[in-house]
Amino acid sequence: MRPIRSAVALLLAASTSLALASCGLFGSRGPVKIAAIGSLNPASTPLSGELSAANAALLDASAQGLVGFDGDGQIDVGLADRWTVTADGRSYIFRIREAKWTNGRKVMAEDVAATLRSYLAPASRNLLKDDFPEIDTIKAMTDSVIEIRLTVPQPNMLELLAQPTMAIVYKGMGWGPMRAKRIGRAVLLSPVPDPLAEDPDAAEAAANDPKASIELVGTSPEGALARFKNGYADGVLGGRFSTLPYFIASDIGRSRLVVDPAPGLFGLVFTRAEGFLAIDANRDALSRVIRRERLVDAFGLAEWQSQVAMRPTAHRRDGGPAPIPPAWNDYDDPSRLVQAQRVVNAWRSGGRAIDPLRIAVPDTPGGRILYAYVAADIARLGIETRRVNMASTSDLRLIDEVAPNDDALWALRRLSCQRDTLCNREAQELIDQAMANIDAGQRAEQVSEAEAVLARYTPFIALAAPLRWSVASQRLTGLRPNARGAHPLNRLITPPN
Repeated sequence: MRPIRSAVALLLAASTSLALASCGLFGSRGPVKIAAIGSLNPASTPLSGELSAANAALLDASAQGLVGFDGDGQIDVGLADRWTVTADGRSYIFRIREAKWTNGRKVMAEDVAATLRSYLAPASRNLLKDDFPEIDTIKAMTDSVIEIRLTVPQPNMLELLAQPTMAIVYKGMGWGPMRAKRIGRAVLLSPVPDPLAEDPDAAEAAANDPKASIELVGTSPEGALARFKNGYADGVLGGRFSTLPYFIASDIGRSRLVVDPAPGLFGLVFTRAEGFLAIDANRDALSRVIRRERLVDAFGLAEWQSQVAMRPTAHRRDGGPAPIPPAWNDYDDPSRLVQAQRVVNAWRSGGRAIDPLRIAVPDTPGGRILYAYVAADIARLGIETRRVNMASTSDLRLIDEVAPNDDALWALRRLSCQRDTLCNREAQELIDQAMANIDAGQRAEQVSEAEAVLARYTPFIALAAPLRWSVASQRLTGLRPNARGAHPLNRLITPPN
């Protein structure tokens, strides 16, 4: 760990001058200053594919979805100021607030409905388009009312709609709750004045109060931390396991670190089933031999927890079912190693070779640490590995995704018959049946059956919970850890009196 720490420290030192050179617009009494990790592109939309932390924060502030998250990760109002769910759970009806697009035109329900339909279209690049299988229709009932009609109930629909990926961008325009203005490398965000205010001039003046504004910049992880350390940022957003070593090397106090207890998927998914990897037991042997707690401990963060099941415990729609731990979970590491070695020896006894395994992880300090520990554990079986970039052809590839809601089927769908996963038809049929089932008891049984089939098939090596971290000064009273990893910009501070 010491050589990696030293290298990261050098990177931080080199980036400090770059960070300071572009900080002229930041004042000590002005807007809240946020450095988000990743590129910042005001033209980015939910149709652009995966969003950087900076772009996600900007979209969530300037084009929030029908609903949003508050500072605790709970559902809050968004473009819709109220909503109703029918008794059968198959219809969500939203009333759109009085709002205007950035060109001054009134927001109409049909505009919003058309936008949502485009996100879920087959050709869409929206990351959540496959997570709405229950939706039947999206239509405007009046100029200010939208109905989302479902084929089966989905109690966790609002959590999906609150994601930045479902921000309402219509023909390149947002509606709020903040308006964005580009200033050099940064974007200045100020509250949208209340269109129903009795005194429009007073509302405009309040919206222009610098203390109510946010200055957002997208930058590298080392640049973001350098800004914070040198007083040019009040907070840093968008940290992951891959960038945690930069924080460790920064010597910023741990009291400033905010770690989100976010459930989801973090581990290695098998991307091909050929040769040695074609056999379920062989893939299982690789999973058995990984020492997860040792790997997580290498990052030096007590809040980060290892994980062995495909689904996190927090994912319990309708109160269940509980995730299924792997069959080897009750054995200690020496026993697991012996069990895995028998499987590998049986394969090699037939004169069959095992090609080096290509493992795709981010080319970052955290990615290299993770690979080193995984490779060392697999090497105990006499199997060679190679680290490759995330875009390269691989045998195993890292998945690092926070669950968008608490539906138990989310993780199973994500690991079954996707473009970057293996496909077990028996498990997929059970998943499809559970998605279409309106009986909660039967659905729970089908979820457990599907998970059991996938566990035996072993398409995925679970390692830990996803790691999401931020850095907050005392000024950011609204930046609190939460299970959604949600930190909306308009909720970071208490509004000025």
